[in-house]
Amino acid sequence: MRGRQRVTDMVLSLAVIGVLVGAIYFFIPHDDSATAEKNAVQTVDTRVEIITARRAAPYPVAAPEGLPKTWRATSVSYKASSDGKGGAWHLGMLDPEQQYAAVEQSDAPAKQFIQDVTLGAAKVEGRQAVGGKKWDRYQGDTYQALVHQEPGVTTVVTGTAPYGRLAELAGALVAKKG
Repeated sequence: MRGRQRVTDMVLSLAVIGVLVGAIYFFIPHDDSATAEKNAVQTVDTRVEIITARRAAPYPVAAPEGLPKTWRATSVSYKASSDGKGGAWHLGMLDPEQQYAAVEQSDAPAKQFIQDVTLGAAKVEGRQAVGGKKWDRYQGDTYQALVHQEPGVTTVVTGTAPYGRLAELAGALVAKKG
């Protein structure tokens, strides 16, 4: 009989503790926005990286100018190649609808570069006119892209954003050499 009372007492004690913990959680305010802020994509400042890339790259580096503040830069980098060919410029952004869009540029062989940055997208029919230039359209399972090739550099605007948003980003690009 004594063993049964110990088990009953233990179960009752745990129930009381559970009720107290629940009451404390319910009545003490907690901030859910702090969790949301931790999960939010961080915006990065691109100014220094753009200047650095324009000085280092052997081609004019394209970066957007005049986009609304609803476009947010999330990543930026320039990686020079050791052999003088294949330096890569990257600028990742979120468009106003929180879709990903990126500017990718390189003087590496175009075919492989395009495959790499578009995650295997294939060229499709139709071209997109942007700022007086014709851009090839690419479509893939993950990304779609607009691609413009010039002597010495391939520029790819790619991401999950629709073609209209990619064209908006492409239209804001200004290529400069630093």
